[in-house]
Order: sequence, then C-alpha cells, then structure tokens
Amino acid sequence: MDLYTLVTSALCTLVLPLLLLCTAVKLWEVYCLSRRDSSCNWPLPPGTMGLPFFGETLQMVLQRRKFLQYKRRKYGYIYKTHLFGTPTVRIMGTDNVRQILLGEHKLVSVHWPASVRTILGSGCLSNLHNSQHKNMKKVIMQAFSREALENYVPIMEEEMQRAMNLWLQSGSCLLVYPAVKRLMFRIAMRILLGFELEQMDPALEQPLVEAFEEMIRNLFSLPIDVPFSGLYRGLRARNIIHAKIEENIKEKLQREPDGSCKDALQLLIDHSRLSGEPVNLQSLKESATELLFGGHGTTASAATSLITFLGLHKGIVQKVRQELDSKGLLSNNPEERKDLTIDLLQQLTYTGCVLKETLRLSPPVPGGFRVALKTFVLNGYQIPKGWNVIYSIADTHDVAEIFTNKDEFDPDRFLTPLPEDSSRFGFIPFGGGVRSCVGKEFAKILLKIFIVHLCRNCDWELLNGPPTMKTGPIVYPADNLPTKFIPFNSTA
Repeated sequence: MDLYTLVTSALCTLVLPLLLLCTAVKLWEVYCLSRRDSSCNWPLPPGTMGLPFFGETLQMVLQRRKFLQYKRRKYGYIYKTHLFGTPTVRIMGTDNVRQILLGEHKLVSVHWPASVRTILGSGCLSNLHNSQHKNMKKVIMQAFSREALENYVPIMEEEMQRAMNLWLQSGSCLLVYPAVKRLMFRIAMRILLGFELEQMDPALEQPLVEAFEEMIRNLFSLPIDVPFSGLYRGLRARNIIHAKIEENIKEKLQREPDGSCKDALQLLIDHSRLSGEPVNLQSLKESATELLFGGHGTTASAATSLITFLGLHKGIVQKVRQELDSKGLLSNNPEERKDLTIDLLQQLTYTGCVLKETLRLSPPVPGGFRVALKTFVLNGYQIPKGWNVIYSIADTHDVAEIFTNKDEFDPDRFLTPLPEDSSRFGFIPFGGGVRSCVGKEFAKILLKIFIVHLCRNCDWELLNGPPTMKTGPIVYPADNLPTKFIPFNSTA
C-alpha cells in the first residue's frame, strides 16, 4: 500500500468522523437557537447547547460543581444550556430569582426533569399544580403544625441520642455522612410515615436505606429507560421502596381514624377517606416516597455540613455551648437540664444563626426547576415559552450583596436582621414563593435539636480536614467526612 493510500485512509478514518461530529454539533446549535421566540426582539442569553440530544447533561452530571462554576465565570448570572433533553436557562442573583419566584403561575410553573417526574411520580406534591397542589399542601401542612412539631421533639431526641451513643463507641473513625443519613432516615420513617422501626427486622432496614440511596443517585438522569441506565436503576430502587411503603399503607387502612397526632402519611390517608373516593394507593406511595426524600436527604446533608463547619470552628462550638448553658440545656445529666420544647428551641438565637450560616454556605438543594409558561424578558434576555428555567440557590447566596466576607463561616452576621426584601430572595435555602419547602419548619426544628445534642454530647475532629463537596443531587462530602468522636464532659 503506497503512502497516498495510507494518508487517504487515515483521513477517512479520523478526519471524516470529526467533520461529521462538528457538522452535527453545529446543526444542533442552529436547531436549538431556532426555538427562540421570533416575535420577541430581545436576544437569548449567552451560552452553549452541547452535543446533539445529550446537550450538556453528561458534563453536568459528571462534573457538577466544576461545570456550573465554569459556566458562571464565563457567562455570568444568566445563561442558556441544554439539560435533561430540554433547552434550559440557568439563573442566579437576587433580582433574577425575585422575578422567577414571584412569577409562579404567571411566567413560570414548576417542571422537574422527566427522570424526576418518572421516578417520583405524577401524584407527589412537587409535580402537582393549581388546586391539586394547594389542597395536598394544606393536608401535609397539618403534619408540620406547631402542635405536631411539639409531639415530634421526643422522637427526634430519642433517635439522636441513640445515634450519638453509637458514634461515641465507633472508635478512631466514623464516616459521618452515611451515619447521619441513617439517623435522618429513621427519623423520617417514624415521624413522616409512622413506621414502627422497633418492630422492623434490622436486616430489612439497611436494604431499604440502600434502595433509597440508589433512587436519589439516579433521580437526575437522562430520560432513557433501558437496562443499566440511570433511570432504569432509579425505577428499580423506587419499586423496592414502594413495596415496603405499600405494606405500611395497608396496615394504616385497617385502622379506624382517631383524634391522636398523626404522621403525614396518615393525614393523606384520612384525607382520601373523607373525599369519598377510592383510596389511590399509587398516589399515596408516591407522596410517601417524596416525603422520605425531602425529610431525610436534605436534613442529612445539612447535618453533615453542621458537623463540618463546627468541627472547623471550635470557638463557635464554645459559643453554642454557652448559649445552651444559659438556657439550662448543656448538662449531660437529664435530671439537671430542662426538657427541650419548641419555645425553648426558639430562644436559642445564636444556635439558629449557626444553622442559617450553614444553610447559606452549603444549601442541601442546589436549585429549583421551572418551565416558561410564556415568553418573557429577564435581565435583558428573552426566555422562550417552553424552555426550562433553573434558579440556583447556592450561586444566589454566593453573589448576594447583603452578605460580606462571603467565604467566611460567621454566624454573627445573622444576629442583625437582614433587609427583608433582599433576604427574602438573597437567602433562599428552602426555595421561595408558593413553592417553598413545605417541611421547612420541621427541618429547622430537627436541625436545631441536632446541634443541641451534638454540642452537648460530643467533641469531634475531622480526620481529613475540610472536605471536597459534591452534588448528586444533594450536597455531600466526597470522602463521607471521616471523623473521630469523643464524649464531651460539660463539668470538665
């Protein structure tokens, strides 16, 4: 074979596919840009649309924070991309977020990616709209009333004391993130779904935790349901969870309604009975799965971040303990300390500031998903009808002008009330507007109690120092936060 033939063969083998790929990418870009609203004179936001069909989903899933940080540096507070099969505009910043959150039902509507809608199901609160969303939210909110929260406090304390006793017996190293996930999972199972975990075989609890982890890991994936795909694995894990929840629902259906304080799942069952319609078992399973996701995944992330920041700032731990001591809550001896109540928790001002600062620097949920109901203009750019809109919580906190020295962990910044309008849209760990987190008061109480028990029972050391944080889809430490726990003696 002569040299000419070799060169020609090499060109055909290497160059031609590359040219075809470049052509396909260019045609894809032209196609995506053709979906702009020609009746609107404002330009589309800057940005790129990635590969044909896949868009930039693979980069986002694989790189997460690195990908998002690169986009923000290059394009600023608003840019276009193509994620999970749909043209998308990602936004951040107080003014941009204000327009999106106040535009619910007028400019935008909640619209999670297809994989999320498929795995969680159409019957859960996050995927409902209008009157259906309003009615179900009203029912679920009963489970987060002040009276209900007061009844939950002893259960939260019991589970936390149990968990921390095990942590203190763990020896030289405990992987914090898996341990905290298990703690929060147990609390959510007992309080939100009414599971009697004492009657559950411990051998059955761990597979349920693992199934939930698998489901969450694949919640945001390409909408391709084929063997070994993310969506396929997520649905298989979801089915394991549904089977266990169905058993619980059937047990609850056999009980007669009473006037006692009820878990969220029982309230949904009672509501179904009162409507006079047949109980929709699938809808109840979807709602229960969503409650577990919201009730344990996000709180586990926040609790792990609390251990991280407090472990790196021992002086702040001392200030928390001083506040606990002033309220009669520091002693390890139950006979010497006051009982925790909602009123007493609300008096823990500095502890509350520690929680807020943790949620500012490390919000568990990165952002919220919407879809444009009509073409509108945002910060000088058109957002075409039908495009997805993602508002970023973490980036909005990072660029909010109300915060100075943004990289520092400084709970004192929250001792002075923030300007109401700026903080309403510049500090949004629970989202905002009519779609703000339904369980945010539950989460605040739970995490405050966690801080109390952590600082009252434990001293700890982060064995690897400050962790690298990842998102998948909830924020977590890449190394699972190996930590050494030792007992704290309040009388020492």
